[in-house]
Amino acid sequence: MYQAINNPVNYGGLELKNRIIFAPTTFGLSDEEYFEKIRKIAAGGCAMIIVGDVPVGKSTFEKSLFDKKGFAYYQKLARIVHQENCRICAQLHQSDSNMLAMLKYVPGVLSKKITMQQLRTLLNNEVSPYITKMSQHKIHKIIQGFGEAAVLAVKADFDMVQVHGDRMCGSFSSVIFNHRTDEYGGNARNRARFATEAVQAIRKRLPDLPIDYKLAVRQENPHYGNAGVLESELGIFIPLLEDAGVTSFHVTLANHSSLEDTIPPANHPYFKEQGCFLKFCDEVRNYTDKPITGVGGLNQPDFIEEQLANGRITCAAMSRQLLADPEWPDKVKIDRSQKFIAVFAAIKMSRKLTAASGHTLYLREKFKLTKISQQQVCGNYGGVKKGGPSIYDISSSPNL
Repeated sequence: MYQAINNPVNYGGLELKNRIIFAPTTFGLSDEEYFEKIRKIAAGGCAMIIVGDVPVGKSTFEKSLFDKKGFAYYQKLARIVHQENCRICAQLHQSDSNMLAMLKYVPGVLSKKITMQQLRTLLNNEVSPYITKMSQHKIHKIIQGFGEAAVLAVKADFDMVQVHGDRMCGSFSSVIFNHRTDEYGGNARNRARFATEAVQAIRKRLPDLPIDYKLAVRQENPHYGNAGVLESELGIFIPLLEDAGVTSFHVTLANHSSLEDTIPPANHPYFKEQGCFLKFCDEVRNYTDKPITGVGGLNQPDFIEEQLANGRITCAAMSRQLLADPEWPDKVKIDRSQKFIAVFAAIKMSRKLTAASGHTLYLREKFKLTKISQQQVCGNYGGVKKGGPSIYDISSSPNL
């Protein structure tokens, strides 16, 4: 029934066994817990796992390809994923957070006078002066880091790299943050320069490597997203990125606004429908014939099948769905469509109703759902809220 979902595809030069990709996700788990979570997702049948936020230089706070321990970590991760007949992609990123500026907020966070959401806002306020005042020497060093990180990723046996088009690439792209007056600021072509040179640094070192680009789109009327590429400027950015060496695009909403916008709940005032960010894919398609991955509220196989079959997107990326049910792709193969209706209902209701609700209780009992904590799903990403929605692990249900 789901022929398009299960069709192999050449994704920007990389052969994928089907059209389902695990979107980059921060877990907040121990290394061994993370490896096991990723192993289950890879074993569940998805075509590729994108490992999020792989730094393009040495890092104090994140696992880095540039040190021996970090390289071994990523090498083991690639081996685990490949053992399950799944591809793996490294999302290369450079943070646009001013770490020195962040230190002044630490006392407030520790004393709980500053909430995590308030900290997020305060750090976002530091982005513009950080980007605008950055020396060209530092810019060039970071750009070269993208090329060096890609080489190390390939040595660690990654199949593809993705350039994170939010974070620093996205902040250089946006007039909201970038107030420079040199060749890295001003008009759209100049604001695209940091991102295109980062891609060129990879392509120069690795002429045949597939390079995905996370294209973060900023929307106005109503305003959502602060970094990334303005919708009206896509026609300038996309050809420049292609010329630099991008072979595919992973399209989503730009960040640096509320976390509930980039990971929208079911009651979001604007992005609450299935495929909530696919309208950005439609706009990107006007300027490229490269493969496009869509993301955002994708969990119903019938809906995803339709988007793939009509060519709206090339692949579908998802996170929450595969966290809840790692075997989702394999289940699609054998057409368990009635079960997906129940799964979707359980997920949707668990996002809207409390565990005490009769509807959720009925679904929980009927499908033997095991309740899991928000911490297990969200980790330290900032998505855990007191009194937040109940989340259920449907992967172990004997009735699904």
